[in-house]
Amino acid sequence: MKLKKLTCLAVAAFAIGGSTVFAAAAQAATPTLNGAGSTLVQPLEAEWATGWSTATGGDVVNYQGVGSGTGITDITARTVDFGASDAPMTASQASKCGGCLTIPWALSATGVGFHVPGISTLKVTGKVLAEIYLGQITNWDNSAITSLNKGEHFPNLGITPIYRSDSSGDSYAFSNYLAHVSSAAAHSLGVSTSPAFSHGVGAAHNSGMVSTLQSTKGGIGYIAVSFLIANKLAAAEVQNAAGKYEYPNLREIEDAASIVKSAAPNTGVSIVDPPKKAKIAYPISTFTYAIVPSSAPQGALIQSFIKYALGPGQSDGPRLDFAALPKVIKNAAKTTAGEIH
Repeated sequence: MKLKKLTCLAVAAFAIGGSTVFAAAAQAATPTLNGAGSTLVQPLEAEWATGWSTATGGDVVNYQGVGSGTGITDITARTVDFGASDAPMTASQASKCGGCLTIPWALSATGVGFHVPGISTLKVTGKVLAEIYLGQITNWDNSAITSLNKGEHFPNLGITPIYRSDSSGDSYAFSNYLAHVSSAAAHSLGVSTSPAFSHGVGAAHNSGMVSTLQSTKGGIGYIAVSFLIANKLAAAEVQNAAGKYEYPNLREIEDAASIVKSAAPNTGVSIVDPPKKAKIAYPISTFTYAIVPSSAPQGALIQSFIKYALGPGQSDGPRLDFAALPKVIKNAAKTTAGEIH
């Protein structure tokens, strides 16, 4: 597999010495942001938190990877300072959020992991993926799979599709892709953070998808690429609109994003299933977003953190298979971030 071997880093814990009274006072004086949402962006957010803390002399970010849907719910309720989602808000969500802004701040992909004894490489088309998740292809030695993978000897083994049981941006990207390539999937599953999967088993968060796939012989699941890399899981090559089979590597993710020629501030941008002119594009690439209130008591601090993520923080991405944001996206994001107060 072409994917690089990387290790996801966790946000460091901070210990404060001294008496209880002085420790509490020091903690109260420390500028702190609380965020929640996307597990896809969680490894990169941990890097940003460390870098921003260093750059600001000790400001702190506490982030919980609870899924994109919960991230939007939490920022809507203002129980956190910012949410994070791989799916832009729907019109209804935006209305309920009351003045929230959508800021693209990272670019990565949803990979397709698999666990088939004796098989280390796998080519799949969107049609095959759709039929697997619709329960129409149920065995690994099905001719629809073996015909794409000449020379591989697939076992007579049942396929277990694994999907996110929580509201997830990876589910949004994956269902959006399936809807592009399969009218049956568009009709049966829909495009959302909680598609109507009815075949297979559910798992919460990317960490749950990883552990379920590892323990399920015959399993296949869509997982944020940084989690596939960190856990050394095999990733499938997925056919793009140009007819080429591609891994979710940086160059292929960047090629998918190359179709974006303009971007309006405060909006989402889909790059799944890009047109064939993006010849080496990985077709389940996705932007991920900060969801923030335009006006908040911590507005200046939120703006500082997001501008760090859009600036120096971009250099942390490649180690975790996050590509650099296209210039037009970054400029639109910076414009939107400037509205926070």
